[in-house]
Amino acid sequence: MRESTNPSAIYSKKEIIAAFIRLMQDYPFSEITVKQIALEAKIERKTFYNNFTSKDDVLDSIINSAIYDYVQALTKASDGPLTVIFEFCDKNRELLALLHKDNLLYLLLLKLNKVIPELNESLDLSENPFCTLIGELEPDYLIAFNIGAIWNVIFKWVDRGMKDSPEHIKETLEEYLKRI
Repeated sequence: MRESTNPSAIYSKKEIIAAFIRLMQDYPFSEITVKQIALEAKIERKTFYNNFTSKDDVLDSIINSAIYDYVQALTKASDGPLTVIFEFCDKNRELLALLHKDNLLYLLLLKLNKVIPELNESLDLSENPFCTLIGELEPDYLIAFNIGAIWNVIFKWVDRGMKDSPEHIKETLEEYLKRI
């Protein structure tokens, strides 16, 4: 995605993203074209390419935005990471369902595997929500373990149609963790 502070470009990006999401509701990701996105957004293809390089770039932008919101919430959380994770999932049900429909949920996992270790290194220890869990232990493996475990639970929740409440899943996991 090309960054711009131009109000027209910001508006175009929002329209492109909204059009892309509408198209993802009706078509498989593999069948969506830049031409369709431009038509749905009521913009010229040139405007699309002034903002994004491809439909993959649009999807990456959507995921980046969601992950950015997630990371911001994590760094400000007082309730702990599980609460933030399930609030994120509840807030992003539509995105999770769309990614699941096209077998693209793994893109979230890939992004988290990159972003969370970077966050861990950049945060002051007093602001790090994982500090109490990791302590003096080797962080790389523990971060990967935690991301993989929780996101597999999230993937299972999405796969089951997101019927259980995020609070119920959180309580189940917390009860399980008490037992180990």
